[in-house]
Amino acid sequence: MSPPVGPQLAALSRRAVLRFARQPSSWAPATIFPLLLVAVNSSAMARVAEIPGVVPPGTTFLMFLLPAAIVQGVLFGGIAGGSELATDIQGGFFDRLVASPVSRPAILLGRLAGAIAFGIAQAVFFQLVLWPFGAQVESGPAGRLTLVLTAALLSLGVGSFAAGLAARTGQPEAVQGYFPLMFILLFLSSAFFPTQLMSGWYQRVAEANPITWMVDGMRSLVLEGWSWFAVAEAIAVPAAICVLGMVFATRQLERRLAVAG
Repeated sequence: MSPPVGPQLAALSRRAVLRFARQPSSWAPATIFPLLLVAVNSSAMARVAEIPGVVPPGTTFLMFLLPAAIVQGVLFGGIAGGSELATDIQGGFFDRLVASPVSRPAILLGRLAGAIAFGIAQAVFFQLVLWPFGAQVESGPAGRLTLVLTAALLSLGVGSFAAGLAARTGQPEAVQGYFPLMFILLFLSSAFFPTQLMSGWYQRVAEANPITWMVDGMRSLVLEGWSWFAVAEAIAVPAAICVLGMVFATRQLERRLAVAG
């Protein structure tokens, strides 16, 4: 009889979370850089909020930027979680897991648990830190929880793609090379600037960018109040990324296990 999966998953998840928390190089950039960008952009572009139609009356440009900070932090953390799997492969820990009776799905999900936990922590952290400076959430506690759920799903989606690359290459550097692509997609979206003030090809790309759809849903919850359409818009994109990412990661893990076997 094979050992129960639950305790295995719990043990591997705990290891992933603790290892992530004990390495400031994994989480410090994902905490500091988004706050710096928010501070710079909210100061440099504060008067953008005075343009009619950018933000509702009584709200601020800092509120406009809150979803961007959460998404940027999650992108950092998700990719760092995937690179940890590559480190396990390089260091031989992955081979020891494969040689043991550990459930194969638990190997993948246990590693992704660190990224999910960090994404949740990031969403809570940015909301709490920016709240005293005026970053309210007009949709209240339900909207705040939706932002946390969106961050958790996005962490799982981004982390699973990073884990798939880790399983395929076994190289942390290859996984980290995935980050510039995500960062470009973030800046080619409405995360830091409203699409109605863009023009030309940049506007067309931003409007077609799925990250824009997700951020706009999150931003509607922050600036305008509760809306089921905004909730669906915020959750649908990261949910789709999760599905695609888990399929990719699972296939790459099976490929590595076949080679190892």
